[in-house]
Amino acid sequence: MVDTNRSSVDSNLRPIDSEMGSPMMMAGPTMAMPAMAAARPNGALGITNITEDLALPTSRALGASTKKYEPYRVSVNEYVTFREQGFLIVRGLVPPDDVAELRTHVEDLIFSRIDVPGLEPPPPDASVAEIEKRYLRIHMLHRVLEIHERFLLHPRVLDVLEALIGPDVMAMQSMLFIKPPGGAGQGWHQDSYYIPTIPDSLCGAWLAVDRADEENGCMWFASGTQHEPIYPTIDKRGRNHGDTLADLEEVEQVSNVDDEVNTLSRIANKYEGRIVPAVMDPGDVAFFGGHVLHRSKQNSSADRFRRSFVGHYANARAYTRWGSRSGDQTNDQHILARGGTHLPFGYPRFGTPCAANQPRSTEDGTADGDMADMMGDGDMLELTTVDPERNDPATHED
Repeated sequence: MVDTNRSSVDSNLRPIDSEMGSPMMMAGPTMAMPAMAAARPNGALGITNITEDLALPTSRALGASTKKYEPYRVSVNEYVTFREQGFLIVRGLVPPDDVAELRTHVEDLIFSRIDVPGLEPPPPDASVAEIEKRYLRIHMLHRVLEIHERFLLHPRVLDVLEALIGPDVMAMQSMLFIKPPGGAGQGWHQDSYYIPTIPDSLCGAWLAVDRADEENGCMWFASGTQHEPIYPTIDKRGRNHGDTLADLEEVEQVSNVDDEVNTLSRIANKYEGRIVPAVMDPGDVAFFGGHVLHRSKQNSSADRFRRSFVGHYANARAYTRWGSRSGDQTNDQHILARGGTHLPFGYPRFGTPCAANQPRSTEDGTADGDMADMMGDGDMLELTTVDPERNDPATHED
């Protein structure tokens, strides 16, 4: 059932690009720090797009990370909850020391204490306040920074995804959100509108770095909207298989915070009484399907930030052209995180252990024990003698 005590997804997005996952950065405010170390030149390219040579990792080498995690086993109740309400919040999934590492990294990134290709450093004489207003969200940093790749492929996050949308999982997108006091929210939207996959299996994983609640702009889900089709805008017809529905209406201004112009709000309004805040503590992770309508509101707190790391994933046997300007398949740009696939796949640039750089037993990339192998002995094809009285109630004991 809906968890009304604590829950979340993302906010702080503003619709500046028609592709939710276009590799880009977004300017805006960031977090406060008690003191600022001198910003140093970081060799940034001063651009907003990840270049093509950085977009296609090809190495099979394993990274140096050897940290071990207790596997997370999804319960039947969690599995059912995800399907009944369209989202699932797993409390404390990511350990506190991991969250602390990510929080420190975000501060180092903003104040240019690390080199980030594509991120223009602040001027040497910039004040703390000026620096805090430079950044709002950054996409696809897993292609240029090891820590983002590692969190995108975090084993405990993948454990849950394997149960919910797997066993074969493709890691497609990473997003870093920094939502400062006064930071804007994002209007109603569906993630599969931006990132289509065929079959449609998109799932987000939203990791809270700070506590997220109603005051500082947490996410809100319209529970039950996982059963809705993807509503297209006039320029996005034909991107999702639901477009074949005879009476599928077009919507306008998706993601706009103004419900009067964002006509997807009409769909959300059908679920009055089932729209709930996703209140989360650091280390909690919200998993949400690509059809679920969700939004966030303004951070109305005086001094609290709402930082989060978001990954988007799909079943690795789903076809996608997301990220291609020419309409070509892009599966080879996305990392095989778990399981196997008959489709091309990408490798983690920094060698984070995952299915892509692990041995696979067959030519199509499937692993030992795959479902495809379970019926390989032909047992399901054998003819058996049928008892003609098998359905006769008189022959059954009470």
